[in-house]
Amino acid sequence: MKSELIVDVQQKEISIALTEDSRLVSLQKESRNIAYAVGDLYLAKVRKLMPGLNAAFVDVGYDKDAFLHYLDLGSHFNAYSEFIKEALADPKKIPSPAKFKQTEDISKQGAIANVLTQGQPLLVQIAKEPISSKGPRLTTEISFTGRFIVLIPFSDKISISSKIKSTEEKIRLRQLIGSIKPKGFGVIVRTSAENKRVAELNHEMRTLMKCWEESIAKMQRSQPPALIFEEESRAVSVIRDIFSSNFESIYVNDKETMEQIQNYVALIAPERKEIVKFYSKDTPIFDHFNITRQIKSSFGKTVSFKSGAYIIIEHTEALHVIDVNSGNRAKAGNDQETNALDVNLKAADEIARQLRLRDMGGIIVIDFIDMNKSEHRQALYDHMREIMANDRARHNILPLSKFGLMQITRQRVRPALDITTSETCPSCFGKGEIQPSLLFTDKLEEKLDYLVNHLKIGKFTMYIHPFVDAYIKKGILSIYVKWRRKFGRGVKIVADESMAFLAYRVIDHTGKAIDIQEESDMQSSQSKSGAKIKNRDKEEN
Repeated sequence: MKSELIVDVQQKEISIALTEDSRLVSLQKESRNIAYAVGDLYLAKVRKLMPGLNAAFVDVGYDKDAFLHYLDLGSHFNAYSEFIKEALADPKKIPSPAKFKQTEDISKQGAIANVLTQGQPLLVQIAKEPISSKGPRLTTEISFTGRFIVLIPFSDKISISSKIKSTEEKIRLRQLIGSIKPKGFGVIVRTSAENKRVAELNHEMRTLMKCWEESIAKMQRSQPPALIFEEESRAVSVIRDIFSSNFESIYVNDKETMEQIQNYVALIAPERKEIVKFYSKDTPIFDHFNITRQIKSSFGKTVSFKSGAYIIIEHTEALHVIDVNSGNRAKAGNDQETNALDVNLKAADEIARQLRLRDMGGIIVIDFIDMNKSEHRQALYDHMREIMANDRARHNILPLSKFGLMQITRQRVRPALDITTSETCPSCFGKGEIQPSLLFTDKLEEKLDYLVNHLKIGKFTMYIHPFVDAYIKKGILSIYVKWRRKFGRGVKIVADESMAFLAYRVIDHTGKAIDIQEESDMQSSQSKSGAKIKNRDKEEN
């Protein structure tokens, strides 16, 4: 199977697409200035205790108070609390977690009011990002995640990934980690550590220990609420979790981000450094690899798959609902029961892909086509479990109920990825009338003249819809050729599948967006409708 990563770096966000045999299976979008992301550390202050919920609301600087439950304090909270108190009392010295390890663990049945006080400073980690109207969810069980291991202060336990099946390898890793880990720290050994040399694991251990020491030093200099630690690059943090040895290529359209990813790949897999490649063509990177088209066809309310069948996906605050429909599918010679099983199995494949693609979490209820035979219902359940086995998010699948419903719970730490595939008309802005389409080229020529002769920008790229691009470039002596003769060869016009029909955007040679939308553009259709109303009033009077 051919796997590729395509990284699209824009001014405000980074989009990372994972394809298998050129088919989009995962899409992640991260804001370049995102705050309160999973794994970030904050110095916070307890704002309010809620004994009824056995939880506390904590100020981390977000609009809504963050939520910290008693069970998220961790069994080693007493040692952690004493450490934080001593570290803040003496900013010139970083105490060792091993010194506090003898402190008694807190009870799992304890009360929040017995361990926290209002106004108490805490070093917290984001466990769940803000979702909808809820603030972030926090934990005081701090951890630093690497490619091979996870470092956990105030613990001595060594845990090995259950996906490592070899008993000999588990024993080797346990002994190896036990010999290199510092006192007062626990370690979770990840699946990717299998068969790795001691030098690689030791290097990552030292790197994570450095992150811990730098975080505590910054905490001692800060006042709550304050950001203490975050990943250097969002692209690197995402790739760290999904990087696989079977990746054939990683394409990036930004040199700085490419160098960060290349350095990271060189660190974890030096022999594979060359798979990171810079994409320098004018065509948008997602258009070149057919990602834009797949996004538009996969993120709507209705998603079609083979043989005319389709699924309908609805989102609510509490759960996601998926309905399976056979559509106009028909197979001669097959009875209704067999057809239902066939459609359901193919729907299960698409649903498993959609869960990963949209990063849907929480409760998912699927209404499959009814099947009378118990063996068919069992076959569908087994098939769903099999294809969901590769999903990295923790999940639980229940067999079909007597109503033909399948329930899935899937770990949710981020909001579900919701992409609107419909387009607002760029000419009327939803008012219902547009300017004459044939005059759109005149508007574009005016914009080019404004850019070249008034703003004195001689080198830039204008992105337009593929249909408009095809129109202005048709023929030997095309409109595009005439414009380049008139305004210079620094003017480039490129098709972009993500653009609406009569929309455009301009990027200078440094990659910076140039805003040339004028108020008259937005008001042109409104003024026309206003003129019609005035004329109608005159006629009535």
